[in-house]
Amino acid sequence: MRILGLNHDMFISSAALVEDGQVIAAVAEERFTREKRTRAFPRQSIEYCLNVAGIKIEDVDAVATSWNPGAYFRKFNPLVSNRRRHMAEHLFAVPDHLIDMFPEGDHTAPWLELKIPIMGHTCRVFYVTHHSAHAANAYHLSPFDDAAILTADSQGEYESTTMQRGQGDRIEKIRSIDFPQSLGAFYATFTEFLGFRPNSDEWKVMALGAFEEGENPFDTIMANEVVSLDKDGGYTFDLAFFQGYMPDKLNLFSEHLSQRFGPPRGKDEALEQRHFQIAAAVQRRAEQIAFHLMNQLHKETGAKNLCVAGGFFMNSLLNGKIRENTPFEEVFISSCPDDSGNAIGAALFAMNDILHNGTRVPQVHNYFGPEFSDEEIEITIKKYGLRGKHCADIASVCAELLAGGKLVGWFQGRMELGQRALGNRSILADPRCESTRDKVNLAVKYREKFRPFAPAILKEEAAAWFNMPPDTNVPFMEQVHPIRKEKQAAIAACAHADGTGRLQTVDAKTNPKFHALIRAFHGKTGVPVVLNTSFNLNGEPVVCAPTDAIRTFFSCGLDVLALGNWLIEKN
Repeated sequence: MRILGLNHDMFISSAALVEDGQVIAAVAEERFTREKRTRAFPRQSIEYCLNVAGIKIEDVDAVATSWNPGAYFRKFNPLVSNRRRHMAEHLFAVPDHLIDMFPEGDHTAPWLELKIPIMGHTCRVFYVTHHSAHAANAYHLSPFDDAAILTADSQGEYESTTMQRGQGDRIEKIRSIDFPQSLGAFYATFTEFLGFRPNSDEWKVMALGAFEEGENPFDTIMANEVVSLDKDGGYTFDLAFFQGYMPDKLNLFSEHLSQRFGPPRGKDEALEQRHFQIAAAVQRRAEQIAFHLMNQLHKETGAKNLCVAGGFFMNSLLNGKIRENTPFEEVFISSCPDDSGNAIGAALFAMNDILHNGTRVPQVHNYFGPEFSDEEIEITIKKYGLRGKHCADIASVCAELLAGGKLVGWFQGRMELGQRALGNRSILADPRCESTRDKVNLAVKYREKFRPFAPAILKEEAAAWFNMPPDTNVPFMEQVHPIRKEKQAAIAACAHADGTGRLQTVDAKTNPKFHALIRAFHGKTGVPVVLNTSFNLNGEPVVCAPTDAIRTFFSCGLDVLALGNWLIEKN
């Protein structure tokens, strides 16, 4: 069974092809169009997925998309169906009216059947509710056969937070919290208040909190005024602080919020201690709310495993604290808990929860995107009149260059799906010197100095360098953990102000070439870590093809480019 999953008109459009539970291909449309965070229909992504499988669109058994217009039928029936703007909307008007005549039912995933008479082909299109897609991305990619599921973002159709349970190949909803009561909107509002882009720059707020000093007066306001924790495990925000749910308002935050927290920070204004304190208070309260939800979910389900998804759980600082602050023994977070991963989630929900295919394959990597052979890379190198050197052991060569202080663009194998580069489309640097952080920022990333870079570490060495629960594995750079005090100076470029690092544990089985590079670096320096950041310039998508990598290489201060087994150096 082949199902094509789509995430369209959400943040970071994407497509995925799932065959009997196995992700065959998945990619974000931005990587092809070079428009960061594009919401365009993922046509090129679909074509890529079909090409990988060697099939045509008519060979797909079903299509599943991660938004459910059926959720709006009952609320907007008179407006939508009686005031059509053009004749094409007649397609929706008939089911819109009819569904209102039936008893209240389950509208989790209504579907349409497309029949192509010329080809004799029928394809069903399932409209999966947004948070059902998030839940499927979390649970059906996990190694668990029984788990509690928590999803949270700014807003799905109506839902902003859901509590669910996965057992076998089925997901059952327990209950939800609807927008404008929203954890994601809460974080986005304060992201905008602090002078950053909401629904984009939340990790900057996470980073800012580490610079907090002294007693924080905003913790009390957060706990006593902004949001309260309900006895049933939920939360309630005082909407006087927020106005993003009102379409006629310019800002997400209200005047009342400004009165209680001080004037909002302008985009280019200097950061002050008040801003650091607000950021820390936001993060702390977000964690308290999340753990409150999780503890209630554990109480109700008794499950020992937890799966989380939704844009809110891109919060790696929170993710690293879940096991210490809840009764759950194991936690799974996919490589793409944000909307980009909902192409996979929608396909898996349709396959398991609707069509009952019953095949689930745990995610062990996120290398689902395009790859290029050495022959294809050589053609591109010659096309641009460049001189490249073919290396039999590119990993050892680059490890030597990193140890010598060079900045390396590392382009290997299939591209990652998700917002984090995990060793196939990465910029690498020596983590030992604190000045490396500024070097990478000035030469390549052009981003704020307060933002940390991630340490990629050999999986087998992680416990010796990080304080974290036993047997913790962080394959998708999805968690932050404290670096052991005696090790912080050795990887100063990756240690944040609070002594933590958003690590990636690199496994020899899932990425042998990246593992070999770090292992070679370890042999030369005694440090089993390299600084890893995504291969892109600030404001651009991660590179996809060799042409993208070459253009980025010559547009910034990188010293070396490793394209497959080809090495290019600047003269």
